[in-house]
Amino acid sequence: MSVGKGRDPVSASCAPVPLQEMDPDVSVLLECAVWRGLAEAEVQVEVSESFNRQTDAALESHIEEVWAKRVTGEPWLFNGSKFRLHSFTFDSSKFPPSQTGCQSTKHLPCAPPKQRQPTTGGGDGGEEERRCPEGEGAFNPTPQCTDGRRYQQGNGDCDHPALGCLAGVDPGCGPGVRGSTRAEAGPRLTLRLGLTSYKDFLGTNWSERAEALRRRGETELNDPCGLLAQPLGVGGVLCTSDGKVVLIRRSQRVGEAGGLLDIPGGHPEPQALCPCVSDGVSQDPISIAVVQRSPKAVVSEIFSSVCAEIRDEVNVPLGSLGEPVLMGVALNHTSAGRPSAEFYVSCSFTSEEVRELYWRGGAEANESTDIVFLSTKELLQLDSSRPLWSELCPSAKGAVLLYQLVRPDASIRPEQTSSDQQKHEEKE
Repeated sequence: MSVGKGRDPVSASCAPVPLQEMDPDVSVLLECAVWRGLAEAEVQVEVSESFNRQTDAALESHIEEVWAKRVTGEPWLFNGSKFRLHSFTFDSSKFPPSQTGCQSTKHLPCAPPKQRQPTTGGGDGGEEERRCPEGEGAFNPTPQCTDGRRYQQGNGDCDHPALGCLAGVDPGCGPGVRGSTRAEAGPRLTLRLGLTSYKDFLGTNWSERAEALRRRGETELNDPCGLLAQPLGVGGVLCTSDGKVVLIRRSQRVGEAGGLLDIPGGHPEPQALCPCVSDGVSQDPISIAVVQRSPKAVVSEIFSSVCAEIRDEVNVPLGSLGEPVLMGVALNHTSAGRPSAEFYVSCSFTSEEVRELYWRGGAEANESTDIVFLSTKELLQLDSSRPLWSELCPSAKGAVLLYQLVRPDASIRPEQTSSDQQKHEEKE
């Protein structure tokens, strides 16, 4: 991730990372390639009511109308609270010295970025700068390099290899040192969170009025996402001990992307922080004060929820999973730019063992109908020119793009591998 000199912290970019062969369904909001992903101790949250969705009586009436219609046809729908991703900041003081970058804005983009035309040999021809609206939050364009080609930007050039500005990074920043050195550095990324709900999501991001709400938010609030729910999802690129990545085919009976291939995923649950809710879920709204009391518990819920989803959807026991590594956040533009934090999670089981566990059926076996494995090499080569790409749902596309950018498994600690193997042997 490119950052700004002399800025501490560096805030969220207004435009997603430019990617080769841009898919209109998905874009990358933030990526952690500088560190090849972030561990739980390197992420913190800031929770505030000011990060909630803005609203008025007319919008609330619309949301209630949409919800009433949906539950009439689908009475099993559950309106749980969700975390709302408002924005994020990086601590620029903790970037490697080789990184250069920009100033940027607070708010998340809701619409897919315009296709930009990079040059292959440098120079200024035919290149577009990405800018926020003038006034509060205006910024200098962010230099990003993602596919080995050069992008001209207002704050500097990015001309490093294809792994997203990794050239010159101190080895101490890579994924091979997720131990005390990394943990002692403290949080590098801050997620700014409010609260929202599934009902709000259906009435805003998933509503036929989503685009109108985006335009209204941009006009009235200088924030295209200001009226949208923007619930934060999670997804996991699950990699087996023999180097295979797990995809599952979504059931035709699920609400979104039925029949398409996906990664295991879902949402972290704010109710999990409430001691009065024994099962961690409730339709009763949780107060922002409860969430604010336990910021570390919020981070823990975000990281642990992806492992819980893997357990429930793939039927892989938690003890076989490595610590989740945050690769970044992708935006799903089929639901007005809904954000999802994408993780890399290693597994001590082989692909055949995972296949066998999947077909035994887990807690959420009804949400998918098949399991598919790709080698990590196939995943790195997967793009929109491949037939398989059209079978991926937007959340899976975002995770694939982040995996290709961040390469979280490019260097693994020997002790981490030994630990995973030891877990596997203990279960046998």
